[in-house]
Amino acid sequence: MTTDKLSIYIPQDKRQLRLIERLSKLAKKRDRSINYLVVQAIMEYVEREEKKDSRK
Repeated sequence: MTTDKLSIYIPQDKRQLRLIERLSKLAKKRDRSINYLVVQAIMEYVEREEKKDSRK
């Protein structure tokens, strides 16, 4: 199985949002990995934006 990889960094001005800590807490609560949550969020964003573009 081949997987694509994507690395991200949290910009300095966003670090006060504690995104990794919050994602970790949600992942544990939902019994999912942080990666799973991030991929789900990306998929939802892409689908939403593609729908917006198709209406133009």
